[in-house]
Amino acid sequence: MSARSWPGVSVVMPVLNEERHLAAAVQRVLDQDYPGELEVILAVGPSRDATHEIAARLAADDDRIRVVDNPAGRTPHALNLGVAAARHDLVVRVDGHGELTDGYIARAVELLEETGAANVGGVMDAQGHSAFEQAVASAYTTRLGLGGTAFHLADSPAGEAETVFLGVFRKEALAAVGGFDETMHRAQDWELNYRLRGSGRRIWFSPELRVTYRPRSSLRALVQQMYDTGKWRREVVRRHPETANLRYLAPPVAVTGIAVGTVAGLVGELAGSRLLKVGFAAPLGYLAIVVVGAATAGPMPARARAWLPVVLAATHLSWGTGFLVGLRRTRP
Repeated sequence: MSARSWPGVSVVMPVLNEERHLAAAVQRVLDQDYPGELEVILAVGPSRDATHEIAARLAADDDRIRVVDNPAGRTPHALNLGVAAARHDLVVRVDGHGELTDGYIARAVELLEETGAANVGGVMDAQGHSAFEQAVASAYTTRLGLGGTAFHLADSPAGEAETVFLGVFRKEALAAVGGFDETMHRAQDWELNYRLRGSGRRIWFSPELRVTYRPRSSLRALVQQMYDTGKWRREVVRRHPETANLRYLAPPVAVTGIAVGTVAGLVGELAGSRLLKVGFAAPLGYLAIVVVGAATAGPMPARARAWLPVVLAATHLSWGTGFLVGLRRTRP
């Protein structure tokens, strides 16, 4: 592909409370040295930190960067606003706490041409700084944690996929299926890719494409993230029952089993029933699974490994509880 034939790309970044990572994320986009025209659209929500000021400064320093307001503060709203403002036919989604690896955009553009896909994406390369963040990163990339999807695993083969991390889209394909569903506050990527596939279009995964993802930095933030994710995954299954599978059902089943087993065991202690005391096997068995899983996970610092059982349990149980609770629905 000659320098003149490279299409222009619009990088759309939904941004909210990202003062810690935004400048680095934008710089990684600009450092791509993409041979075609490139613009960066920061769709900024009502942040509680200095995100607005940082975004405005970045835009003032580089005329390739534009800021659009996202009053709703929700990711799908930001994405739709960014796509609507995009000047080019190819749209690259990047998060305000994600960092593209070298050559990401150029290779994604090549893959769109080679595969004819409507959306291409790659690996969510979770990397943490603190011991806790490193443990969360490990949970993201192991099968016992969140590693059941191709984009969590660097060794997954290239090919058609249900969904990919972030994505590089053809703008016409987004318009054809109505863009991002603004009622899906989370899991909007998966839901969009579901509709793209339903329209006969192709989603393509390639391990060549990697985005550095910065995980949550505290246990409280991780629990909230996973609880919300579980609630929205329940909503996806409610809207599209055919998408339910064992991977999504495992966390709520684990939460239910642990809760029932613990209650049965406690009743057995009070009533002197050996049969009911067997219920303790559920929480103890689960504890053994996460401890052994953490001990046998890949290489990591000792402090991160010490955090890993806690991170795995928080991930599973928060996600499962959110799935069981689901979204609060109001009667019309």
